[in-house]
Amino acid sequence: MQRVMGHLRRACDKYNMITPGDKVAVGLSGGKDSVALLVSLARSRSFLVEGGFEVVAIMIDMGFDPDADHAEAKALCQSLGVELHIVPTQIGEIVFNERKEPNPCSLCSRMRRGALVNEAQQLGCNKLALGHHLDDAVETFMMSLTQEGRINCFSPVTLLEDKSLTVIRPLIFAEEREVSRAVRKSGITITKSRCPADGETSRQRMKEKLKAEEKADPGLKIRIFGAIERSGLFGW
Repeated sequence: MQRVMGHLRRACDKYNMITPGDKVAVGLSGGKDSVALLVSLARSRSFLVEGGFEVVAIMIDMGFDPDADHAEAKALCQSLGVELHIVPTQIGEIVFNERKEPNPCSLCSRMRRGALVNEAQQLGCNKLALGHHLDDAVETFMMSLTQEGRINCFSPVTLLEDKSLTVIRPLIFAEEREVSRAVRKSGITITKSRCPADGETSRQRMKEKLKAEEKADPGLKIRIFGAIERSGLFGW
């Protein structure tokens, strides 16, 4: 986990993501990315910034499994000394059964983000940390370029002015393989996604395409990420 924490510190320093006294809400899905983010931030509380900062975890229950007890998330947060707030929703029911969305990811993401933002505000947080890493940025950039015909990507820091909340992505410099390795070596149990569309999304197809291209042309992913950093896109 030390390597991931090093990437986190670099991102926080470069983009001034966290300042003394911040109350940071971590969006915890139970997957490897959000778990690595929570562990890294929790372990960095006392030294990342002078004066420290507070960390809480927010888990959005999508309503896929009415019997879910979220035992793994509860145990992890307890071991880290982090408060866990579980928000029950019917997002899964709305997206897949009521709306029957043919491309559910966009609506699901917006609804889940809205639930996270609302809960973070109610808890008095001024920062919301999401587990997007370097691979996510490259995939988003390439999807925007090839599917929408435009140059775009989320930024490491996004101020939601109407919400008085700042979204940060402290793992932006960490590669997915590094995150996976860190979680595996730490022996942390992750939660398998219950989403019906898991593994069958346009993002997954882009991930597989980039993986094949990277195998044929090593270093491609890092070069694309470098292009994003130099692109002049807002926030980069």
